[in-house]
Amino acid sequence: MSVPEASGLTAGSSGFLRCSVDELRTLFLFEKLSDAQLQWLCERGHVKLIEPGPVYAEGSPATCFYVLLEGTVVMSRRVGADDIEVGRTSTRGVYTGAFMAYLGDRVPQVYNNSVRVTEPSRFFVLDAPVFAEMMLDWFPTAVHLLEGLFFGNKNAQAAIGQRERLLALGSLSAGLTHELNNPAAAAVRATAALRERVAGMRHKLGMIAGGKWDRTTLETLITLQEEAAERVPKAIALSPLEASDREDAISDWLEDRGCSEGWMLAPTFVAAGLDVDWLDHVEAAVDPSTLEAALRWLNYTVDTELLMNEIEDSTTRISTLVGAAKQYSQLDRAPYQVVDVHELLDSTLLMLSGKIPPGITVVKEYDRSLPQIPAYAAELNQVWTNLIDNAISAMNGAGTLTVRTGKVREDEVFVEFGDTGPGVPPDIKDRIFEPFFTTKPVGEGTGLGLDISWRIVVKKHHGDLSLESSPGDTRFRVRLPVTWQDTEES
Repeated sequence: MSVPEASGLTAGSSGFLRCSVDELRTLFLFEKLSDAQLQWLCERGHVKLIEPGPVYAEGSPATCFYVLLEGTVVMSRRVGADDIEVGRTSTRGVYTGAFMAYLGDRVPQVYNNSVRVTEPSRFFVLDAPVFAEMMLDWFPTAVHLLEGLFFGNKNAQAAIGQRERLLALGSLSAGLTHELNNPAAAAVRATAALRERVAGMRHKLGMIAGGKWDRTTLETLITLQEEAAERVPKAIALSPLEASDREDAISDWLEDRGCSEGWMLAPTFVAAGLDVDWLDHVEAAVDPSTLEAALRWLNYTVDTELLMNEIEDSTTRISTLVGAAKQYSQLDRAPYQVVDVHELLDSTLLMLSGKIPPGITVVKEYDRSLPQIPAYAAELNQVWTNLIDNAISAMNGAGTLTVRTGKVREDEVFVEFGDTGPGVPPDIKDRIFEPFFTTKPVGEGTGLGLDISWRIVVKKHHGDLSLESSPGDTRFRVRLPVTWQDTEES
C-alpha cells in the first residue's frame, strides 16, 4: 500500500535513530536487495521516531520518502476546507511521501495527501534526491516502465476525457440543432404569411383611397386600428375550449351582420384578445355601410401584429439558444474565472431541454444569495451535463428533476441534482465513481461520466462530489469553495 505525502513537516519528532540493515531486510520493499544495497540505504537514510501528530501536509514540497517501521499512519485529503480521511494502516513497510521523485520536474513534486500518526511511530526516511538516485541507478528498466505507465495513463485519461466531452457535445449539438430548427421554421412561415398580409393591406388601402370614405370615417378607422394593435400584446392565452367558444360567438356575430365567411376572421380576432364586446364598439363607431370593410381591415391589422409577435418570439428564442450555447461552451471567456453557478445551470438546462422527456418536470430551487465563485466554467457545465443526464436516464421518462443550490457555510456552496428514480443499489453505491463502471447497457454508456465529474470537482476545483440515494430520492451533491485555489492537481 502506498501513501502520498505533502510537506516534509516533522512536528513532534525526537531526532534520528540508528538504522539497522537487518530490520530493513524484513520489509517487503527491500527484501530482494543485497547487503551492499541495504548498507547504502542505511548510510544515506535514517530512522526517525515521530510522536502523535502531523508528519507532513498536503501541497507542501515533497522532500522525503517515508517507510513505516512501526506505528499507525492516517492519510487524508483536503476537500474544500475539510480534511477527509482516506486511509489508515499499521502495516510495516507501507511507504509514502516523495515516491515519484524519480520523475523529476515532469510532475509537481508536492505531497498529494496529508499524513499523521496516532501513536509514536518509527519511519525509515530517505531524502527525495537520494530516493530518486536509488531508483534511477538500481532499477532503470523499472523506472522506464513506470514512466510509461504513469504518463501513458495521464495521456489516456486526457484523451478519454476529451472524447467524453466530444460525445456530450455531439449529443447536445443534435439537440441544439433541433431546438434551433423549430423557431427558425416558425419565423420563416410567419414571414411568408406576413408578406401576404402586407400585400393584402396594400390592396385594401388602395380600395379605401378610391372609395367614398370621408375624413371622419378614416380617422375613426385609424383610431380603432391603433386600439386593436394595443390589445394584441395583452391577449390572455385561452384553453382550446375557451378559444372555440369565443370563435363561435364571433362567427355568429359576424354572420348576423351579413359578413361573408366570418368564420375565417374569428380565429384571428380571438387570438388577438378581441371579443364580441369589442366588435360592438367597432359597430357603434363606423357607418353600417362600411362595417364589413372596416372589420376586414382591422382583421388584417391584428393578423399582422400577431405574425410580427411570432417572428419576434422565434428570433428571441434563437438568440436565447445561441446565448446559452456560448455560455455553456464558454468559448469567448477565460478558462478560469469568477462565475454565477445559476447562469451555468440555466445554460446547461436549456442546452439539454431537447433531451428531457415531456414526462419529467424540472424544478429549480435556487438560493439567489450565493456569491459568485472562481471556477473552470466550461468544465463545471460538463459536470452538470453528466449529472442531469444520469438523472434523466434513471427516471425512465417520468419523474421530477430538482436542481438546488445553497450554502454549506460561508466559504462553500453546493449544487444538488435530485431525481425520483429507483435509486442506486447499495451494493454498487461505492463503485459509481470508478472509471468504466456503468449500469447502462453495452453501447449506451462509457462509465466515465461520473469519474470525469469527480475529477473536475475534486481535483480541479478542490471541492467534493457525493451521493445520497434511496428509492424515489437520489441526490448528487457538488460542493465548491468560494475562494481562489492556487494549485490544480494533475
